[in-house]
Amino acid sequence: MIAHTLLAFAGTVAFALLFGVPRKYFINCGCIGSAGWLLYEALTSCAGATATEATFFATVLVIILSRLCAVRARCPVTVFLISGIFPLVPGAGIYWTAYYLVTGQMGQAVSSGFVAVKAAVAIVLGIVFVFEIPNSVFHLLEKRRKTAVH
Repeated sequence: MIAHTLLAFAGTVAFALLFGVPRKYFINCGCIGSAGWLLYEALTSCAGATATEATFFATVLVIILSRLCAVRARCPVTVFLISGIFPLVPGAGIYWTAYYLVTGQMGQAVSSGFVAVKAAVAIVLGIVFVFEIPNSVFHLLEKRRKTAVH
């Protein structure tokens, strides 16, 4: 699990580089992506959650952390959100769906495609759920953090 988390960190930072995120935010992006992946792994392997459930809750964590970092850094949330969500995107499921379609294995294609679509819907719902929280809540949390530190 630790190796997967470190690889999620590296993949997230690599995607942040590809996406054009300023270098000063690479560590934050990597931490957000690896935190989401660690929660996903913990929920699926330790808590017995389905991949869809784990994807939803990991997405919620990624979006909350992204919004907190965006408030702290005073930059758009997409800087952290796009790269942070990268480890949770069902790319392999989409690949295998296309592969099974091309090779004529329709049953396998439907099965893997359905799993990929459920993961994608879980990501969308997680994003929508957290973006319904007013931005003032995140500003208040940042203000409390600053007063607690000083």
